[in-house]
Amino acid sequence: MADRKPRVAVFDFTCCEGCQLTVLGIGEPLMELLDHVEVVAWREVMSERSDEFDIAIVEGAITRDCDAPRLRRIRERAKTLIALGSCATIGGPHVSANNFERAEMLDLVYGEHGRQFETGEVRPLSAEVHVDIPIHGCPIDANEFLDVMKHVLLGRPYRVPNEAVCHECKLNGYECVYDKGMICLGPVTRCGCNAICISRGHRCFGCRGLVDDPNLNAARDVLEEHGHTIEEVLGMFQIYAQRAPQVRKLVEAGRQPKRTKVAEPWRFGSSS
Repeated sequence: MADRKPRVAVFDFTCCEGCQLTVLGIGEPLMELLDHVEVVAWREVMSERSDEFDIAIVEGAITRDCDAPRLRRIRERAKTLIALGSCATIGGPHVSANNFERAEMLDLVYGEHGRQFETGEVRPLSAEVHVDIPIHGCPIDANEFLDVMKHVLLGRPYRVPNEAVCHECKLNGYECVYDKGMICLGPVTRCGCNAICISRGHRCFGCRGLVDDPNLNAARDVLEEHGHTIEEVLGMFQIYAQRAPQVRKLVEAGRQPKRTKVAEPWRFGSSS
C-alpha cells in the first residue's frame, strides 16, 4: 500500500463555489496534479464519494450550527485540511449577516417563510476546527493552489504569505492607487494574489484578510497624508474583515493623538 496515491476529497459549505471553479479552470497543470492524487469525493464534478480520504479541501463559511458537526467529521478523517478561499479562511462576505438579528435577517430575505430556515453566526472554518493551510482570496489564486498542493504532497511546510499587497505592487512597479485618489486596503491586506486588482486599475478590497501585524499608526498617517479619514477606510472593511481584531485596533489607532508622520512603513504590512 506504500504506493497508494493520497486520497483527496473536496467539500463545500456556504459559498458561491467560485474557488472550486477556479481550480477546475487551471487546465493542464491540474491534470498533472491529478496524476499524483486520487479524488474520492467532489460533488462539483463527480457523483461517486468516499469517506476515506487523506486531504480535505473545504470551501465555504459556517453559517448554521448544524454545519459544525459535519465539519468536525471531515476534520477527524483528514490528515490535512485545507481551507479554500476567503469564505473558508475569514468568513467571506457572508459575515455581514452578523450585523443583523437572526429573526430580522430571515424576515428580510425570506419574508413569512423565514422560520423554515436555519441560520447562525457566520464564521470561518478555523472557528470550529484546526485548519492546516488556509488559501486566501475571493476567488483563490490558481498558482497558489498548485503551490500549496505541491507542498502537501511533498510533505513540506507551506508558508502562508504575510506581507502586504503593497509589497507585490512595488515588485511589479504599479502606481499606488492612493496617488490616483482612491482608497485601497492593499497596505494592510495579506499578499499572494500578485496584486491582481491593482494590475487591472482597481483598488484592493481586502479579500485575503489582514496581515498578522499591520502597522496601524503609520496606516492612519498615510490616510491623513492623502486627505482620508479612518472612518472612510473602515467602511471598506465591511466586505471581508469587519470582525478582524486588527480592524478594531485600527479604530483605536485613529483615536490616538497625532504624531510625527511616517509615510511608507505600513506599505509593507508589519509593524515589527
